[in-house]
Amino acid sequence: MMEMNPINLLEMHCSEPEPGQFPMTDVEIGYYSQFISGWRLIENEGEKGLGKRFPFADFAQGHVFTDRIAALAEAENHHPAIFLAWGRVIISWRTHKVGGLHLNDFIMAAKTDEIYREMSDKTR
Repeated sequence: MMEMNPINLLEMHCSEPEPGQFPMTDVEIGYYSQFISGWRLIENEGEKGLGKRFPFADFAQGHVFTDRIAALAEAENHHPAIFLAWGRVIISWRTHKVGGLHLNDFIMAAKTDEIYREMSDKTR
């Protein structure tokens, strides 16, 4: 049975999925979804993932954001799909190795939100 205590995804780090590990169940996805806000459950190439659109005032700010996400992805060894356009960035997380969602995706979604919050606080 899954522990129901609150967790802080920002304090966690990505780990290598175990060989043969399955993607998260709907119950697990529901549990971890309560710790992230605004992320949608998406499907890409037949695999479940998390997706979110981040608005920006211009292209340059979105580019800085994508650079910060790329640095995070390298540090955690977990890489997203990124779409950068004028005024927006769309990020999606999924774990190919398990064929869907893994705890790593929720950790990275939370860390992505934190980077966006930091950047938003600086522009106010």
